[in-house]
Amino acid sequence: MIGNKIGHRLDPCINSVLKKTLGNHGNPNFFTLTGFLATLLASFLIINDSWLLAGLAIILSGLFDLFDGVVARTFGKVTPFGGFLDSVVDRYSDLFLLMSLLIYYLRRGDSNMVILTSFVSIGTAIIPYARSRAEAAHISCDTGLMERAERIILLSVGVLSPWMKPVLWILAVLTHFTVLQRIYDAYKKLK
Repeated sequence: MIGNKIGHRLDPCINSVLKKTLGNHGNPNFFTLTGFLATLLASFLIINDSWLLAGLAIILSGLFDLFDGVVARTFGKVTPFGGFLDSVVDRYSDLFLLMSLLIYYLRRGDSNMVILTSFVSIGTAIIPYARSRAEAAHISCDTGLMERAERIILLSVGVLSPWMKPVLWILAVLTHFTVLQRIYDAYKKLK
């Protein structure tokens, strides 16, 4: 949703910062993998109850995820492999964050939060799967309220505030609602 609304409107601003710092060089895969490392750090910090640092690491990861696409477009390095790598790493990142929450709640014996986080994990995994299956059927399917940017923003808010439980409830409902939106969109287009 945010991606559809903003699109590449931030590219010129980010492009100017990247050009000043990187000159005429830049590797989008470096940003993809660095963002993944920031996610791993955030996951480790969540497990170890360092919520503020984890939230900052999630935000840093999101910035690197934003930069990889801008670098690819700015420096003419858009490749099929880069897009593939970015998508795969994004899935790992999403699920590592949620797994760290599962571990955190398991260690505290909070079975309700484990179940809730598991439900969020399922929705988070199915959203991009629905899109890829639609694309395999040669239709676009990027509709829905809970794209990756929205999920990362909500997780950041939950980690940086005392509102993780409401955030997980919102994600639990809206990730599955997004899957239903994509199913309906694919149904209309394939009918």
